[in-house]
Amino acid sequence: MFQSHWGEIIALLTAICWTITSLSFQTATRKVGSLSVNILRLLIAIIIYCVISKITRGQFLPLDASPHIWLWMSISGLVGFVFGDFFLFKSYEYISARISMLIMALCPPIAAIISWFALGESMSVKSIFAMLVTLVGIIIVITKKKSHDEISLEKTNNLTLSYPLKGLMFAFFGAIGQAGGLVISKYGMGNYNVFAATQIRVIAGSISFGLLVFILRRWNNFYIAVKDKKAMLFITIGAVFGPFIGVYFSLLSLKYTSIGIASTIMATVPVLIIPPAIILLKEKVSIKEVIGAFITVGGVIMFFV
Repeated sequence: MFQSHWGEIIALLTAICWTITSLSFQTATRKVGSLSVNILRLLIAIIIYCVISKITRGQFLPLDASPHIWLWMSISGLVGFVFGDFFLFKSYEYISARISMLIMALCPPIAAIISWFALGESMSVKSIFAMLVTLVGIIIVITKKKSHDEISLEKTNNLTLSYPLKGLMFAFFGAIGQAGGLVISKYGMGNYNVFAATQIRVIAGSISFGLLVFILRRWNNFYIAVKDKKAMLFITIGAVFGPFIGVYFSLLSLKYTSIGIASTIMATVPVLIIPPAIILLKEKVSIKEVIGAFITVGGVIMFFV
């Protein structure tokens, strides 16, 4: 029974990996800051990638990649890891990983829009409807009714944000970065090895974050983060389950099932993250937010079915 559904099982494991990664990085970010977490998790990821690359491909670095691939995958790393993940991790300082990952569900719609403009890919009516459903689900979660006093004072609409605008905007910028990085990767990678291409992205991201830490003179914060054993534990957990196991499982699932099914299952993170957020982080989650999360995931699923 299970052998005929390996792809679906592995895709679910991938979604679980993304959930573990998000919660781990949220905890680490709130202890030592987003910049330190970003550079440390990429440095750990580089070590893992180099070791695995040596075992599987016979070389530590993807030196067989063409200049074209190195250029565009490096740009993808800058857009996805540096711009996207910087803002995503920054959002953890203001809102929970649960809400950030909900906003990140906008990645497929944003990627579709970017591909439409940049690569000339078509957009169906179903895709546009899926965008609207995804957006409605997110709006349900991040808004609430104003109190009677607030309505009386402002005399405008009766809705307000449930979470800090800055955190929501940072998560949205993170979604834009992730989506942009994916589109650039699709253009730059071609038929090259996906694992090696991702390694180039990680290398470019690490170097860029290193330069950013140097320019902003945040080395002291970096050293403090390294000495924080609890923060390093969560950063390591996030790096292992994210850039390494998560990416590997996501690629492996495609060998056993279709892209549509795999993408659909992996898009369930905003729902999967709810139980651990309640149990481990003691977050209060309303029924309205649960419903909104399911609607959001439903909208994302529509992109792939």
